[in-house]
Amino acid sequence: MDTTFMQLKRVQLLLGLLGTLAASIASAQEPIRVGFPMILSGAGGQFGAPILKGAQMYVDEINATGGVLGRKIELVPRDTKSRPDEAVRVARELVLRENVDFLVGTFTSGEGPAVSGIAKEAKKVFIAVAPKTDRLTAPDAIHPYVFRAAANTTTEGRAAATIVAKWNIKRLATIAPDFAYGRDATASFVAHIKKLRPDIEIVDQQWPKLNESDYTPFITAQLGKKPEAVFSVICCGNFDSFARQAGAQGYFKSIGNNFIGLGEAGSIEALRALGGEYPIGVYGNTYDAFYWKPKDSEVARLHAAFTKRLSTALKDDTPPSWAVQGYISMQFLVEGIKKANSIDSDKVSTALKGLEIVSPQGKITMRAKDQQATRGMLWGKATKRDGYAFPILDGVELIDPTGFMD
Repeated sequence: MDTTFMQLKRVQLLLGLLGTLAASIASAQEPIRVGFPMILSGAGGQFGAPILKGAQMYVDEINATGGVLGRKIELVPRDTKSRPDEAVRVARELVLRENVDFLVGTFTSGEGPAVSGIAKEAKKVFIAVAPKTDRLTAPDAIHPYVFRAAANTTTEGRAAATIVAKWNIKRLATIAPDFAYGRDATASFVAHIKKLRPDIEIVDQQWPKLNESDYTPFITAQLGKKPEAVFSVICCGNFDSFARQAGAQGYFKSIGNNFIGLGEAGSIEALRALGGEYPIGVYGNTYDAFYWKPKDSEVARLHAAFTKRLSTALKDDTPPSWAVQGYISMQFLVEGIKKANSIDSDKVSTALKGLEIVSPQGKITMRAKDQQATRGMLWGKATKRDGYAFPILDGVELIDPTGFMD
């Protein structure tokens, strides 16, 4: 009887070990799930959809080589509808119901900080793809799980100031939406232009509400102050309305086209949307441009290869500018997982700090001190070019932000 009992115990132990092994194998074969809260509908969908496509392209490339840690990556997208409350709701759903391992995404400066709170609560690494507000990683808001792969308002505003400082103007005006991104970027620009060109006077500042439909009173008021140049943060789909209304009032002509637009006013999406109505001669920025020719030969090779793959994946010879942000954000996450050799968020968080990736636009580092990527942007002047159905940027240059991030 004792022998029978011992044999039974051995069988039970063996079955237990086999069960544990089977569970371990099953877990290893399950995909690493990445929640992707992003604006996918409404006016902002024209920007969020390419971001998701860029992220999926990177995932497909990684999965084709066997995935990471022997596991495939699976994106789980959700539409934030460009609302912070909806971003919070879908982020919670992704964490609690979909059991995602990480969060990557968000678009606006309202969504980013909102989802950062969920990441902190859930202790899940969150990589912000597009939000630029400095408040996302401010000293009183930063935590171990939030990282930004985008530029921020400090670097974007200061980069614009380095361009405007070269203009032969003295009277400068600003116009920006009255919310975190608009206020922060304008403050950064004004502080830096005063440092670079103390002789320049800020003669007017206009603050239309976010998603304003009628810019006429703001344009009229600004024209009345007779600026020689304008700094703008009217962004995304709002730039279409603003540019059309401003053009009709002779706004750009009155300042000799000395206008610089942030918020990806020079993106393929913005240039294509306005087409022949896009103001020629104004400056704009963008994360990417399929026609960009980097001076560095290795970066040129990387970018050309990426553009070719993106064009093939999207079946578009003039692929969108925003796709690269989804691609780079997922690249940071996967390289962080590889370095950590784990999907534990605490270990991945540690691995991400100071991590350098070789992106389609060259080397980018996730700084340890503020969990902010050294993400530069492309800048250029809108021009008409034979062979294109819409204007493109001329004299495109990638402004490295590392010299003025602190």
